[in-house]
Amino acid sequence: MRSYVAVDKWKALTARIPGPGRAAGASGQAAVRPPEDRGARRPIPRLIRAAMAGGIGLAAAGGLAAIAGPAQAAGWPGAAGAVYTMTNSPAGNAIEAYARASDGSLAPAGTYPTGGDGGTLGSGHSIVVSRDGSVVVNVNAGSNSISAFAATSRGLRLIGTASSGGTDPNSVTIAGDNLVYVLNAGSDRIAGFRLGGGLRPIPGSVRPLNAGALTPRQIQFTSDARVLVVDEGGSSTLDTFAVGRDGMAGPAITTPSTGGGPFGFDADRAGYLLVSDAALATGHSGATSYDVADNGTVTANGPAVPTDQAAACWLAAAGDFAYTDNAGSGSIGEFAVARDGALTLLGNMLVENNAASHPLDEAVSANQNYLYILANGLSQIVGYRVGAHGSLTQVTTAAVAVGSGGIAAN
Repeated sequence: MRSYVAVDKWKALTARIPGPGRAAGASGQAAVRPPEDRGARRPIPRLIRAAMAGGIGLAAAGGLAAIAGPAQAAGWPGAAGAVYTMTNSPAGNAIEAYARASDGSLAPAGTYPTGGDGGTLGSGHSIVVSRDGSVVVNVNAGSNSISAFAATSRGLRLIGTASSGGTDPNSVTIAGDNLVYVLNAGSDRIAGFRLGGGLRPIPGSVRPLNAGALTPRQIQFTSDARVLVVDEGGSSTLDTFAVGRDGMAGPAITTPSTGGGPFGFDADRAGYLLVSDAALATGHSGATSYDVADNGTVTANGPAVPTDQAAACWLAAAGDFAYTDNAGSGSIGEFAVARDGALTLLGNMLVENNAASHPLDEAVSANQNYLYILANGLSQIVGYRVGAHGSLTQVTTAAVAVGSGGIAAN
């Protein structure tokens, strides 16, 4: 059963948010994790080791401590977190920010120009937020650039905008609070950056994708930040890049994807790589689970799991579950993730009970309790509470600019 939460109680909160360009009527990680936090299936000690090795640049080791301290991580006083999308306007891109309450409801919290232009995306993770909520990074596909923001107690503050190191940037990822990599789909390259004193390219970090790569869709670090993953829907391949302690990515290791047309993916808390497959050989779409070793070797945890839905193009993991955005059917695919990484289809549900909702991307809150869908066909963000058995209960909607692209949450 759906439940809706009014945003009236946010009036006092949003009245204190002086963010620039706040638009009336437009529909970050909590400093203290709420008690309903969803635990992982098992701990990931490799993440701790990677942080201690200095490979992911934590705030405590320098990072952005001078820009956004722990008290500012949530972005706005009193908020449990935040959700972000982009206007993606070719006349000037901007971040659309929403404060998130502990019950998952959203309230508009300002728009923030990126200093770049929007453009063609068709990808996942075109905007991301660091694990602690202190940094937001996005691509500006129309101006071949990326931008980074600090989340402060007064909203977002632009750290800098820089050339993406290639053409048609469509996806970006961050490890810790200062190591950033961008996927340049037009030039089939990835490029690395450091945050601190601005957005600085890492010399020698540009790496080519595999020679046969077609239509690269997304870049993301594995959950322990030791490997970068890029999927290529046109060639049905996965490229992995082992990342050294200095943040430098090694050469691409290419693996044919088990499912056809890999599009979006996520790394869950147990470390599994979960990939949406937009074009299975059966004519359907679905999802596949993989293990990724520290050296970049990829092994499937069984065959692709099909749905009867069209165009499973994005995927987000939450606790023991994964959810695909089925753009062609206007629905969400619900999957259970077993302890060994195997996937089981639980079912599908329409977004806003509307087959024309055209979901384009999705994100999960840091506590894994809320799933947010960017419904392009409705110009809305639709939010759901994730139940103990993977069920979704709608808790909020928020209006976004027509043509908005990408979504991130903390």
